Amino acid sequence: MKNMLKTTVLLAALTGLLVLIGDYFGGTGGMIIAFLFAVILNFGSYWYSDKIVLKMYRAKEVSPAQAPNLHRIVDGLVMKAGMPKPKVYIVESRMPNAFATGRDPKHAAVAATTGILELLSYEEMEGVLAHELAHIKNRDTLISAIAATLAGVVTMIANWARWAAIFGGFGGRDDDNGGGILELIAMAIVAPIAAALIQLAISRSREFAADEEGAKISKKPWALADALEKLEYGNSHYKPRVSDVQANESSAHMFIVNPLKGGTIQSLFNTHPATDERVRRLRGMRF
Repeated sequence: MKNMLKTTVLLAALTGLLVLIGDYFGGTGGMIIAFLFAVILNFGSYWYSDKIVLKMYRAKEVSPAQAPNLHRIVDGLVMKAGMPKPKVYIVESRMPNAFATGRDPKHAAVAATTGILELLSYEEMEGVLAHELAHIKNRDTLISAIAATLAGVVTMIANWARWAAIFGGFGGRDDDNGGGILELIAMAIVAPIAAALIQLAISRSREFAADEEGAKISKKPWALADALEKLEYGNSHYKPRVSDVQANESSAHMFIVNPLKGGTIQSLFNTHPATDERVRRLRGMRF
């Protein structure tokens, strides 16, 4: 309940940030347009986010005959969780990772890369897929899609503002004596950072909740802990082939571990909490 309240507040903050940008460019009319735009984006995310993501990663739906172990694991876990079975997909990539998508438990999908299937044991895959089913059960997949869409739009508008500042602005408030240009530059810098931080806060809080719920579903928290350690190492040492499907920043938060490499500065903007902390919490669980 605490995490859901936090998530609701953060989503409201993202929407509010978009409305404030609308206010800057168009006053009250701009605020109304921005709010309506946010509503449309949320509607689009609700209905189409799963199809967009699966197509983006060229995920292929597999039958029980094509991936018997994967289906066997999912069948057992959905029975324990008391939820509908999602569609099962495989992504052709040596990147060891997995994600879930869909607007609700009745319209959901789980996807695993060929890399994760080669790396993890049967029980470790149980831990990973239980985590992904927890995201579906808690409707995190919908929340993350909406957050990513809103944050992406804020960043896009900020980029427009940056170019507008370079070429003299385009009629924001208080343009006298260059004040409007300074505000435009400030917004172009601050808005995308604020949007990213809000999105990351949502993503991180939901990962801890999914770890806990997934461990309850599988009754094997140690299996997920072992899997996370292997995946952290595997992704940090992953060398892509030309044919591999690659992760991108807009959807990196969907994966069970961060698929993107980065230094110390970039780690401040990680889409996931520290793997060490996730593992510590999981190893402390008893059922």
